[in-house]
Amino acid sequence: MSDQASTAGASDAPNARTETPGLDESVRAVGAAGRATLGSAKDTSRALRRLVSADLQLARSAFGRGLAWACVAVVFGASSWLLLAGAIIALLQRAGLSWFQAMFFTALASLLVTGIAAWRVFFYFDHTGLNATRRQLIKLGIFDDSNDDDDATASPSNGART
Repeated sequence: MSDQASTAGASDAPNARTETPGLDESVRAVGAAGRATLGSAKDTSRALRRLVSADLQLARSAFGRGLAWACVAVVFGASSWLLLAGAIIALLQRAGLSWFQAMFFTALASLLVTGIAAWRVFFYFDHTGLNATRRQLIKLGIFDDSNDDDDATASPSNGART
């Protein structure tokens, strides 16, 4: 088998030198490669545009949901909870707790519900940061998030030293 490979390789070598393309064929090949590169760049930009569009749609949806949860937290904390808290305080005081203890446990429950609502707000607002677009732009080398922060903090300190 190795004898066949060596004879086949030896017989192709002289033919490869005689089949060297001419200048016009080389220019056509380079032009075709350039057009293929341009087509690939167009496809990449279209994909990036679709990604940005989808990321903005996700951010818009997350913002709406976060805003809805914020409204739930405000409505719950401001209106109905006041009435319910008054009733709970009265019941706890009637059950034998002091006024301080009754108000403390009611306030603790209020803080717990407010914390859960705030957690949901932060969860949905995290999606408004366009994270997928930032990752792709960083991969392409177009956007570098860390350099902006480093430059902003380095500039004032360098200016103060000189």
